[in-house]
Amino acid sequence: MEIAIIGLGKMGGNMARRLLRSGHRVIGYNRSPEATRALAAEARLEPAFSLEEAIEKLSPPRAVWVMVPAGDPTEQTVEDLAAFLSPGDIIVDGGNSNYKDTMRRAARVTAQGLHFVDVGTSGGVWGLAEGYSMMVGGEEEAVEQLRPVLETLAPAPDQGWGHVGPSGAGHFVKMVHNGIEYGLMQAYAEGFEIMRAKGDLNLDLHQVAEIWRFGSVVRSWLLDLTADALADDPELSDIKGWVADSGEGRWTVFEAVDLDVPAPVITLALQARFVSRQEESYAAKLLAAMRNQFGGHAVKRES
Repeated sequence: MEIAIIGLGKMGGNMARRLLRSGHRVIGYNRSPEATRALAAEARLEPAFSLEEAIEKLSPPRAVWVMVPAGDPTEQTVEDLAAFLSPGDIIVDGGNSNYKDTMRRAARVTAQGLHFVDVGTSGGVWGLAEGYSMMVGGEEEAVEQLRPVLETLAPAPDQGWGHVGPSGAGHFVKMVHNGIEYGLMQAYAEGFEIMRAKGDLNLDLHQVAEIWRFGSVVRSWLLDLTADALADDPELSDIKGWVADSGEGRWTVFEAVDLDVPAPVITLALQARFVSRQEESYAAKLLAAMRNQFGGHAVKRES
């Protein structure tokens, strides 16, 4: 199958590489011409230096896979593509868009006779070798047309991907996936910190991670990655304890509130990321001041 990939960053570039290795024809466009040229030199990627050129190199019905940041970049790219494409062509959003934006874009695009498919994509930097987990939303007809690409990008043709529902469903499921990821990561982080704090036992945390990786009910790929990180630097001395959030954890919490679904673990995991970004907590200072006021408890003063 032939497809154009718009956005050749880490994930978009690796998806192009995986498709090229399996014999698909891939046209690539990136806002930075250097990235396009570099991938064209490395692999059999056919470079394009504008959206219009990328589309012109495809035979109808055309499929264009967008891998650009969520929000305005995706909005503008979809709008620009829709102006160049013809009825029956497919736009795929493989980024981390909010599912509500996806539903709105799908309605606008399908009104023009185009197909819109949302693919919530997980796999990160390991996707090139291991394959990607893909949660697909959109019309059955369009998803079936994309099947050869989806089967190639997945860990196996019949594993790791599926058509989960109508437009927006793919990004909705990926949003919840990332919310669950927040909770799992936070649980591992807290557990290892408890073990590290028990200094009198002198636990080797890398050893513990390796033990848990096999046979344990808490074994997972996240634990495998934790073991790798601890093997390299058990004290994590080169890493600052500052944790970003991509937005999907927030959206999951907002959705839980809207649906009246209790989600305390995911919510607290998100809040823990906010705490990690504070150089100094005003709330903690105020707590100390209150304890001092009502009970005379000692406070630590700034030196």
